[in-house]
Amino acid sequence: MNRHANLAERLRASILQGHGETPPELRRAGAARAAELAGNPAASPAPGIPENLRDYVDAVSLRAHRITDEDVQALRRAGYSEDAVFEISLSVAVGAGLARLERGLAALRKEGGER
Repeated sequence: MNRHANLAERLRASILQGHGETPPELRRAGAARAAELAGNPAASPAPGIPENLRDYVDAVSLRAHRITDEDVQALRRAGYSEDAVFEISLSVAVGAGLARLERGLAALRKEGGER
């Protein structure tokens, strides 16, 4: 495994499996949904995302730049702490970002003649 892949895997493991306020299963489900939405064909289905988080997870995955304070406050009113919202947001962002990185690297390998 090259240095960058190793660092990406350490980041993924730290965020999705490390200690936090939210259960690792929820963080992994958010990241899996983001990878799925990012077009990663190897992404596994993302069961375990509560109904009151689904729209937020999709929004962070597809259009994070449009998340507003009201979106966060709605989750706070639903009972999620600031730390929980942060962990969920970070998990989804990492899932989406790493999936897009993997797709980009695959395209470069294909373009360069590697298979």
